Amino acid sequence: MKVVIVGGVAGGATAAARIRRLDEQAEITVFERSGYISYANCGLPYYIGDVITDAEDLTLQSPESFFTRFRVNMRVHHEVTAINPDRKTVSVKNLESGEIFEENYDKLILSPGAKPTQPRLPGIGISQLFTLRTVEDTFRIKEYINKNQPKSAILAGGGFIGLELAENLRELGMDVTIVQRPKQLMNPFDADMASFIHNEMRKHGVTLALGHTVEGFEEKEGGVDVLLKDEAPLHADMVVLAIGVTPDTTLAREAGVELGIKGSIIVNNRMETSIPDIYAVGDAVQVKHYVSGQDALISLAGPANKQGRIAADNICGGDSRYQGSLGSSVIKVFDLTAATTGLNETNAKKAGIDTDKVILSPMSHAGYYPGGKVMTMKVVFEKGTYRLLGAQIVGYEGVDKRIDILAAAIQAGMKATQLKDLDLAYAPPYSSAKDPVNMAGFMIDNIANSLLKQWFLEDIPKLPHDGSVTLLDTRTAAEYRRGHLDDFKNIPVDELRERLDEIEQGKPVYVICQSGLRSYIASRILAGNGFDTYNFSGGFRFYEAVMNDRCLIETAAACGMDQ
Repeated sequence: MKVVIVGGVAGGATAAARIRRLDEQAEITVFERSGYISYANCGLPYYIGDVITDAEDLTLQSPESFFTRFRVNMRVHHEVTAINPDRKTVSVKNLESGEIFEENYDKLILSPGAKPTQPRLPGIGISQLFTLRTVEDTFRIKEYINKNQPKSAILAGGGFIGLELAENLRELGMDVTIVQRPKQLMNPFDADMASFIHNEMRKHGVTLALGHTVEGFEEKEGGVDVLLKDEAPLHADMVVLAIGVTPDTTLAREAGVELGIKGSIIVNNRMETSIPDIYAVGDAVQVKHYVSGQDALISLAGPANKQGRIAADNICGGDSRYQGSLGSSVIKVFDLTAATTGLNETNAKKAGIDTDKVILSPMSHAGYYPGGKVMTMKVVFEKGTYRLLGAQIVGYEGVDKRIDILAAAIQAGMKATQLKDLDLAYAPPYSSAKDPVNMAGFMIDNIANSLLKQWFLEDIPKLPHDGSVTLLDTRTAAEYRRGHLDDFKNIPVDELRERLDEIEQGKPVYVICQSGLRSYIASRILAGNGFDTYNFSGGFRFYEAVMNDRCLIETAAACGMDQ
């Protein structure tokens, strides 16, 4: 059996190694147009920032090492220019010699990946304008920085690459601005949770120009002017486009392979395309979202590796199936860690799911053990069924552990109420006897059992201030003085039982505290005394972080820049 693989990196290289492990006799050839067949794509920004100092550390395998171990013929600097399904061949160009030839196959795997999205704007192509996707891109940026010592950079786009590059350029001492049309960074997060990411970026000196439309680029004064719609241009010594990626599927389209959203390759759960004996994996393929079942594009290394393994299994006579993508991801944002899995609230609602949520602020480990830090968790579930839909966590320690637990729970089909039953490891330096994931489960179980009714940030503009409801803040008097919501009466939770006569019977009571815990206790006290109570999800801490961020964005939009 002869297998040809177009593209290396995650999906292609994984497929090649798996085929060899399953079939010692197979003839396997990988054509890769770059000079690198397997590299740490996610590590590229950290090489630019000198966190990774040896360029060789970016290369996971060389063509020689791959051949030595797996007897796979890795042909770098070879570009596949056409697929000929009728003859079962691919047309290949040797980019070093210019030679053009055809290679036949029994099975073909397409792993072309995705390319940086480059809008058709004036100035695309100027020398100080870069993209970051490949090792070669990384070396070009690093060489430019070393040679020209730029003092400032503008990053167009606020996704994974944009944020990681912003951090690393700041570590090099550069002034960094992120500019983009959406008013939030990191689209996998809901806007409220993204507020914590924004705050961390600003804290470390990154300027955020959110809600601005880039219309072009001009060379000026040895640098670049970024032209904005209806705004004065921004100027920097260099610009990096990081506005997303587009499936690189020209070959597939020209061969007649059926394509899906944004030109991605449609595959079944065996990673088979519409043409027999042609498989596709990685960032170029359309997948099903594991939770919603809807078509999706999820450009992450984990799914690409799994898809490569599945295609290899099926080529070698197995029957492996891809179950869909959760989109689980984690990112370092200076001192902060932000992670997400499944559907966020925004996308769950877009998918037509009736959603509910809990927002909590637990400590990363036992409060009595030194060094514990607060994290903010948002767990989204379906109303009525309590199907677990997704989660987002932002914090400093233990974030990755909790998001992985929640991802596993979603994959296992657990209900959100069952999170309370998980038996998780506990020792004071690592967790609490009531782990944050358990705490989320306790809260959702309370909702299911009518012990907890909530109100949310989006309800604040609709709150009546005419005396028809009671607005109650149960923090201490000192906390209340430092800031509170309009018309909220302050009765600390520990004084509540003695001051119940200050709350009028027959009116709903909307309760808030700093994190949501004391207000929940107050809600139970009030409910036990005949009041109809609603607890604010997330607490005043959450409200303050989100509203301060929104104020900065809107004020900055009015004056042309977000600080």
